[in-house]
This record gives sequence, C-alpha cells and structure tokens, in this order.
Amino acid sequence: MSMPHERTHAVIQAGEFLKKVQHDTSIPEAIRQKASRLLRHYPSRQEMEHAGKLEEYSSTTTLLPPVFGIAPDTINAGGGTNS
Repeated sequence: MSMPHERTHAVIQAGEFLKKVQHDTSIPEAIRQKASRLLRHYPSRQEMEHAGKLEEYSSTTTLLPPVFGIAPDTINAGGGTNS
C-alpha cells in the first residue's frame, strides 16, 4: 500500500516522464502528441505539492485519509521533491 507522499511523488514523476516523451523525436509523432494532450491538463509539481500539503492539513479535520501528501524529508531547498 502506498503512502500519500509516495503517490504524490509518483504523479510528479509520471508528469516528468510525459514531458520527456513529448520532446523525444525518436518516439513516433502519434505518441508524442498523446503525451502533449495528457500534459495539457496534468497538474504541475507545485500543484501536486500544494494538494499534498492541503490534504495532510485537512486530514486532521475530516474522517477521510489523505490521498496525496508531502514527506518532510523529500522536500529540497528548491521547493520540489527529490528524485
């Protein structure tokens, strides 16, 4: 079972993967276009980190456990999560 911060990290990593696919000319155009379409509405790293922090805070006032979260030891000085 994944921890909330692990799910957040996985979503961030998936977005970074899609960005690489989008710009890799060795990959067929149809796949790169699909990656671009997916990224159009994909949350940014900052949005995911904000959602994680918000859900962790909200979990103290609701019965539902957080889906996303940020582990304190994975935040680097730049505000992002470490790979």
